[in-house]
Amino acid sequence: MAENRTLKEYSSPNATIPQSGIACLTVEANNFKLKPSFLSMVQQNQLSGTPTDDPNIYLSIFLEYCDTLKMNGMTSDAIRLRLFLWSLRDIAIAWLHSLPSGFISTWDQLKQTFIVRYFLPSKTADLRNQITSFSQKEGHYKNSWDL
Repeated sequence: MAENRTLKEYSSPNATIPQSGIACLTVEANNFKLKPSFLSMVQQNQLSGTPTDDPNIYLSIFLEYCDTLKMNGMTSDAIRLRLFLWSLRDIAIAWLHSLPSGFISTWDQLKQTFIVRYFLPSKTADLRNQITSFSQKEGHYKNSWDL
């Protein structure tokens, strides 16, 4: 996954345009165009890549947005892959651009790579701890018929 570059290459300015790690899929639709209003909606749920971000909620909302867009000649994977770049910012967009160009070519591959990167083992341990150590606090009991 890592590129073989020298330390000098990492520290020197680079005039090349950074490429996304997502491969451009060929699209059969000649009229494919992402409307600015839709991009704005996707950008309202951007992931910044900080430890406080919840990758599961982020992906859930992202998929809900993507599933509202249907176009003839466009697969769900192609739509998701094209929109994903617009749903990231800060550290998360830098991570995507750090992947080798064209490294990701399917939605499942992107989802798996993303989860490995952003759903850290510490989050899993924290959630497991919350599940196994729950307790009912005094005065917080409600019967289902009290609702």
